[in-house]
Amino acid sequence: MYALVINNSISKYFAYPKGFVLDGNQYPADIFTKWTKEQKEALGIYEVIFDDSNKKDEAYYINTNQSFNFADGKVTASYGTAFDKALEDVDAVDEDGKPILQDGVQVVTYGLKTNKKSVIKQQASGLLAPTDWHVIKANEVVGYTVPTEVSTFRADVRTKSNEMETLIDDCSTVAELKSLYEYTEQEDGTYSRPLPEFPKEVI
Repeated sequence: MYALVINNSISKYFAYPKGFVLDGNQYPADIFTKWTKEQKEALGIYEVIFDDSNKKDEAYYINTNQSFNFADGKVTASYGTAFDKALEDVDAVDEDGKPILQDGVQVVTYGLKTNKKSVIKQQASGLLAPTDWHVIKANEVVGYTVPTEVSTFRADVRTKSNEMETLIDDCSTVAELKSLYEYTEQEDGTYSRPLPEFPKEVI
């Protein structure tokens, strides 16, 4: 990305190389690739330097729009301070602060906790589904018993799911929630995270 600077002020942006007219002169798109840095800057064309130091994980934070600035012979694009996404569910309201209803029911905007727990529930359901037939058969066929390894696996899945949801519910800040999913290297060279893992699937 490039910016055109005129009189120390950013006049125009170029998201991709394209021809343009400046002071009555037509410049082709290939000047962005063929001209040297010095030649482009002499014309007022500066490559944008992106500063992502304030940018945070969009799964947990709301980043501000980038602001562009020209100073010390450089054009930089930087983010402002990021905001935490909501941890808890909130009732949706319109711009006047009035409740948003759908078919007479309050619309709820789900927070990070609910969304994370929903993913865990889906994962648990996906892990249990392949062995559901054992339970169905045990209920319908006299004398059939669910294999021990299968029943143990299914119980472990539910236990881990409950443990994860409890840890998520116990978080009081977005940073705490994010840290549950962060893997760190252990002394034995393996990687683990504070949030428990589901057991391996039973074939």
